[in-house]
Amino acid sequence: MEYTVQKLGKLAGISTRTLRYYDQIGILKPARVSSSGYRIYGQAEVDRLQQILFYRELGVSLERIKEIVTDPSFDGAQALRQHREQLLDKRKQLDQLIANVEKTIAMHEGRITMTDKEKFEGFKQKLIDENEAKYGEEIREKYGDDAVNKSNAKLKNMTPEQYEELKRLEAEVKDTLAEAFKTGDPASDIAQKAADLHKRWLTYYWSEYSKEAHANLAQMYVDDERFKAYYDEKQPGLAEFLRDAVHIYTGMKK
Repeated sequence: MEYTVQKLGKLAGISTRTLRYYDQIGILKPARVSSSGYRIYGQAEVDRLQQILFYRELGVSLERIKEIVTDPSFDGAQALRQHREQLLDKRKQLDQLIANVEKTIAMHEGRITMTDKEKFEGFKQKLIDENEAKYGEEIREKYGDDAVNKSNAKLKNMTPEQYEELKRLEAEVKDTLAEAFKTGDPASDIAQKAADLHKRWLTYYWSEYSKEAHANLAQMYVDDERFKAYYDEKQPGLAEFLRDAVHIYTGMKK
């Protein structure tokens, strides 16, 4: 079956403007253009749009999605299996948060008591699961299962105060890095402050800190497309800037 822009947009629940933009950036081209100038989409395009929307739901940037779906080795069936696993992980996270909310309601109604630690368990587990789903394979390959398991355990055993400080520090890293990027100088005082904040943020996850590991992680932010997309989504070049700032901070600059 074939669809015009309007019909495909209605079928998928997205705007015609979005479909035209996907055509413009080369992520989803129509099968053909009719003699009247209408974009016409066939079954292959419908299937690709489904894949694109799956990736968008999982928070993948359009730039990265384009690289994935236009790769000659792209396997649609395998991608669907991966989507399924990631969606199951998301469902698990939601189930944990729902359970946490239900316990909190019961606490307010006087039916149970909750420790302060229990109040934050769902949020911490969600963070662990998200990190595992997005970066677990690469991190485990680079640092080993033991290091990653210790990091997850450290996060899970955080006190409420430590968890709140972690989230505050995470926001401060982002804000400081954004300001530092405007200088264009990774050796500037504010860029080095961002690198120091990044180190402090890492120590909430790592059982041991080393300059070499910090520098290697910053390099991975550039080498791994998913990390790079995360930092570069709002500001292209931010991953490289952070890498350079950290390499200067750790004395690993070549």
